[in-house]
Amino acid sequence: MKVKAQAPAKINLSLDVLRRRPDGYHDVSMVMQTVSLYDYITVEETDTSDIEVVCDYEGVPCDEKNIVYKAAREFFKYTKTDNKGIRITIDKQIPTQAGLAGGSTDGAAVIASLNKLFATHLRESEMCEIGERIGADVPFCIVGGTKLAEGTGTKLRKLPSLGSCKIVICKPDVSVSTAEAYAKIDSANLTHPEFTAEMVKAIYSRDLWMVTTCMLNDFDIALDIPEVKEIKRVMLRNKALGACMSGSGSAVFCIFNSAKKAEKCVEELKKTYPKTFLCEPVKEGCAVIEG
Repeated sequence: MKVKAQAPAKINLSLDVLRRRPDGYHDVSMVMQTVSLYDYITVEETDTSDIEVVCDYEGVPCDEKNIVYKAAREFFKYTKTDNKGIRITIDKQIPTQAGLAGGSTDGAAVIASLNKLFATHLRESEMCEIGERIGADVPFCIVGGTKLAEGTGTKLRKLPSLGSCKIVICKPDVSVSTAEAYAKIDSANLTHPEFTAEMVKAIYSRDLWMVTTCMLNDFDIALDIPEVKEIKRVMLRNKALGACMSGSGSAVFCIFNSAKKAEKCVEELKKTYPKTFLCEPVKEGCAVIEG
């Protein structure tokens, strides 16, 4: 039997890093949004009694280092299901090391796929429990939509949907490790009002312009990446309502209320940055689409 799932990318409409915790992790407050840029995950049974990972995207590991491998291992442990062998094939469209949760969403899709493949009938909350064991963004990628995320990012609260708009995402040819990004945050000693509280108010107002005025990311400030600044300039020159880096970077996103302006922006950015995508907000997380 074979199951296929789509795994959406996420953007951070706001991201406040609040403090470093005694356990070495960080408390954050952020608003996350799933968008219509997808990886596709196929999970099928084999007779190898192993977890096999297949992906031809440069830089993606095909062994136990890949989050999809860890997701499968945790699924079998949590459900006490006997693994008679599975193959996980990743059709990767979401850029890596971009702050778009490309790895986390693949892990989430594997959990959803295995739940279907082995008919374990896990509730969404149980799938999130598994996800939390492998990555802070994984529970959000399971549920998707528009959410306030607090704690280490796993405490989620539903917010009103972002509403109709066009989102342009652009990934420059520079990558950022999350560990390095948090180290920069720790040394930057940022002092500014928390923007996530204002973002939540803006989301509830259902005013797209107000949402774009509240977009702020502490990593964006601390890392200060020249390519990110240049991409933002191009986006704003093309009449985006607002632009911001996502997650720990280095992808940048912007929001338009005009499809024509968004398409023109994509056309201009692609001349320099091939990894540029036009998408829109979606209300769901990972979902099984075949099987």
